[in-house]
Amino acid sequence: MDPFNSRFILKEKRWQWIDYDKGISIILVGYGHCYATLKDHGLALDSFPLINYLGVFLYGFRMPLFFIVSGLLVGKSLNKKGLANYIGDRTNNILYPLFIWGFLQITLQIITARFTHNLVTPISYVNLVLDPRETGHFWYLNALFCIGIIYAFLKSRLNLNAVTQVILGLVLFSVSAWIHMTGRWAGFLTDVCEYYLFFAIGDLVSKIMLNEEYRQKFASLKIFFPLLAVFLTIQYFFTQINLKPTPEGINYVEHKLPFFFLIEALVGCAISVNFSYLLQKFKALTFLRVVGFHSLFVYCMQIIVMTIARTVFVNMLHITYVPVLFVLVWGSGIVLPIFFYNFCLKYNLWWLYTYRKPERQAEYIQTANIFRFWSKDRLSGRY
Repeated sequence: MDPFNSRFILKEKRWQWIDYDKGISIILVGYGHCYATLKDHGLALDSFPLINYLGVFLYGFRMPLFFIVSGLLVGKSLNKKGLANYIGDRTNNILYPLFIWGFLQITLQIITARFTHNLVTPISYVNLVLDPRETGHFWYLNALFCIGIIYAFLKSRLNLNAVTQVILGLVLFSVSAWIHMTGRWAGFLTDVCEYYLFFAIGDLVSKIMLNEEYRQKFASLKIFFPLLAVFLTIQYFFTQINLKPTPEGINYVEHKLPFFFLIEALVGCAISVNFSYLLQKFKALTFLRVVGFHSLFVYCMQIIVMTIARTVFVNMLHITYVPVLFVLVWGSGIVLPIFFYNFCLKYNLWWLYTYRKPERQAEYIQTANIFRFWSKDRLSGRY
């Protein structure tokens, strides 16, 4: 039985450390989503302040890291496929699931509004494009798609090199800082301006980070421990500021001290990458590679799954002890989306995630016994 399709994934020729990195990031993102899912539902979260503290402490570098990783691969993708095919891939892999899962989540929220007292209305469908922050976590897919298309066009058609793109990113980051600090509204453009820089940084350092020789050098404990000390120090001050009661809450540093946020994000990304190098070097915690492979699919349906899990565990199973409930909901938001994605590939429901069938993976899953404890060969006595 292999319900997460790990055999196929671990044999694929992929950048292993990137999957490690994405696995770490989506688990940390899930931690924040879990806290938000459990908050304001009559649970004694305040009695366990460490849960909130860890969520704030590990906040800040998680989403920039996804943009850097995406930027790492833009040059190779354009060289291999060209601009038109690159845009097609981005539409298939990012924009399409944004609309499918955004539509599903908003529809479910509207249907259950009278029970959950949420403020979701039909205008939220429009906000998936114009103001995705109003729809929750779907802002990331919106920004990732827009940034990738703009960056690829400037790189391939106007021949802007990575250094120039980083300079442009710094300008746009300053614009987003001004928007946040003055309280203005720019819809989806705010996130495009803020995260363009991280995408550009990914492209700038791609020749180093995708080079096997450099990776071997950077996969060092001599780098990890000093970087860890810097990371812990910065995160401590970052957390102390964000824990103060302000209208921005956990986003205070990001919105009001944006250049401190930039430093914090880059240091956090650096240690996450270094740690991923080390995991690849020692071939440790390979389940993170499987999680990282599925990170986008997990992200798409994580809130839906966590909301259902909370309802089941609290209302049906009457589990209200916060530490236990938190682990159950958090784990459900990681494990169940991976299981469901592979279930969909097995039974020709792949169109819930892409409009192009992932032929190789779907063919493997449909012929493999990934949901069976015993294969036909074992049942017949052949090993």
